[in-house]
Amino acid sequence: MVSAALTRAIEQEMAENGGRLSFSRYMELALYAPGLGYYMAGARKLGRDGDFVTAPEISPLFGRTLARQLAPLVAGGLEEVLEIGAGSGALAADLLTELERLGCLPRRYLMLELSSDLRSRSRDTLAARAPRHLERVAWLNGLPPAFTGIVFGNEVLDAMPVHRVLRRHGDTLEGFVQYDPAHDRFYDFELPATGPLLLAAQELPLPEDDYRTEIQLHARAFIRTLGDALARGAVFFFDYGFPRHEFYHPQRTRGTLMCHYRHRAHDDPYFLPGLQDITTHIDFSAIARAGRDAGMDLLGYTNQAQFLVNCGLTSLLSETSPEDVAAYAPLAAQAQKLVSPAEMGELFKVIALGKGITGPLLGFQHGDKSGAL
Repeated sequence: MVSAALTRAIEQEMAENGGRLSFSRYMELALYAPGLGYYMAGARKLGRDGDFVTAPEISPLFGRTLARQLAPLVAGGLEEVLEIGAGSGALAADLLTELERLGCLPRRYLMLELSSDLRSRSRDTLAARAPRHLERVAWLNGLPPAFTGIVFGNEVLDAMPVHRVLRRHGDTLEGFVQYDPAHDRFYDFELPATGPLLLAAQELPLPEDDYRTEIQLHARAFIRTLGDALARGAVFFFDYGFPRHEFYHPQRTRGTLMCHYRHRAHDDPYFLPGLQDITTHIDFSAIARAGRDAGMDLLGYTNQAQFLVNCGLTSLLSETSPEDVAAYAPLAAQAQKLVSPAEMGELFKVIALGKGITGPLLGFQHGDKSGAL
């Protein structure tokens, strides 16, 4: 069983490190241990038969609308596109099909996907839905050392390992993980925070007592690395999260960590390691700062609903006549999921960073909330 094998592997690494691991390292192994981690093993993750559904699986309208934002950038000379965390390949298929329709196909479409399972699935998706575009697609194992073009990722940052911190009587503690062999179970404990984590925590407006939260040092480092590699271009990330003052609100005392298993959400990261997703919401203020530290400009920040409406979601929907109920009704329901405040519209945000980009971006022409960061 994958979960039992991963538990033994984590236990072994703990034994080699004094009987404990930081929560960040535990989360990294639970998600990305070769052949055993959640994203690296063969179980289906995305879609109705998996553990969660992302926007591209909900509707092709998501990719088609995003294409309206990318098309003028491609036409303006950013002829390479890099998708981070390509998943099932649904977004790539929808984007390439719509960009072709708009007459703005990129010269190359690069897909960075660490999971061999998802890489294979994305190839199958493209072969089935956009076979004529396969020749311009290439898969990568890591970020290129230098890049000019468009970079984007949907629900990527939330899947990066996080450090857990706890404020207790004014002290800042880091979350660690130990293993209880009697109950075959991992459990939490804390030690005083040190180094970069302590410095990052000291910059935050954290309450003084009984406050648990997460700090996304890995996501910040990833954005800085991406910014260092970007010579010229635009970067877009879609994810659920908040500006800093909302993320670290005094009433958010248990943090934002959430797990997903067979379309059920819960907060136990030690349940069936390797068989469930572990995520946190994103501190978009930290992402914006990391981008600026790497020389990128903040080009826009808004919620997903505003971004998609700005990019023409309603006009795309109107291309299908409401009188054709069989075709229109499913699309309308899908659009509702993408933009409704009760679904993905408000909780999901879009941030854009870039270098050498002049003029406003289509997705942020109305309702830009960059000032909130």
